Amino acid sequence: MISYENGIVKSIEEKYKDVTWIQVEIGNKISKAINYNQITGEVELDDIVVLNTTAVNLRLGTGGQHFVMYNHSNPSKQLNGKGHIMKNRYTPNQMRFLTVEEEDSPYHDSIKNFKTLNKHPVIIGTLHSMLAPIAAMMKYNKRDIKINYIMTDSGALPIGFSNTVRDLKNKKIIDNTITIGHAFGGDFECTNIYTGLIASKEILKGDLTIITMGPGIVGTGTKYGFSGIDQGTQIDAVNTLGGDPIVVPRISFKDKRDRHNGLSHHSITVLKEIAKTKSNVVLPKLKKINSDKIKKQIDENDLNKKHNLIFENTEGIDEALDFFELDIKTMGRNIHSDNEYFQTFGAVGNYVLKLFK
Repeated sequence: MISYENGIVKSIEEKYKDVTWIQVEIGNKISKAINYNQITGEVELDDIVVLNTTAVNLRLGTGGQHFVMYNHSNPSKQLNGKGHIMKNRYTPNQMRFLTVEEEDSPYHDSIKNFKTLNKHPVIIGTLHSMLAPIAAMMKYNKRDIKINYIMTDSGALPIGFSNTVRDLKNKKIIDNTITIGHAFGGDFECTNIYTGLIASKEILKGDLTIITMGPGIVGTGTKYGFSGIDQGTQIDAVNTLGGDPIVVPRISFKDKRDRHNGLSHHSITVLKEIAKTKSNVVLPKLKKINSDKIKKQIDENDLNKKHNLIFENTEGIDEALDFFELDIKTMGRNIHSDNEYFQTFGAVGNYVLKLFK
């Protein structure tokens, strides 16, 4: 079940091509809400809207806003454009898109005739907060590099929900976005991770591809019950297509949960059990006490027998974030309050930069 209420739009806070942030009045209370323009059309002051209030009623963090489900003041219009692939399939919000694979797509033959990624480097992260530091690190050190971002459907489905992606596009840190599965709103739409990877290299001619989910990882405190587990299948997809999988581990020494201390149990599960093929796992060179813990976790789980483990210097991540004026947080912590988490991205960047020399 969902909870929903009628509201009146009282102010337009931010308006972009794909999303509008608004303030709505429900009863005598003013609340924040999101309107996805691709789903419910444009929204204006004094519009009467139906709001999904479930997340707010559950007091959720990520996603804890109201969402416009229907706009009584903006009646539906006829479909236009091309495309026959549905996303959010068999739900009241199913929408049609033109994906790169379709026969009506100008890129159909590029997908159909694909042979190999030919060692194209693909950085595979999990948390959405990994995207900006890694992309910034690469762009800061190699300004002409062309970076494409693939957003999976393991977190937020609309890419427009991500202010980070909007900022990275505006600052020309990432060049193109691809949304796969039921995620939508990217510059290019794809059916799955395989065609997303092909599109990044063959259609968009990228030098580098970064994969992460959108905002809002799902976690349950259990070994297998987290949405970032698909990092394992992404490793295998890159290998299947002949690419070069570069894995970003989740590392922290500031998380109060023991299962995420050092090398997160999420990363251990993915690398030890889920991924069936070898990858390049880049780890930061940290002070001895922290490095020793990570090395112990690696030995206990035999990760070095299955993957290439690379310890790399972390220099440059602070400068890259400062240069592009990016204040990225993970679980409310920034680079100063969770330094090792961010130093990992410096290590990843320094490793990948060597591939372009």
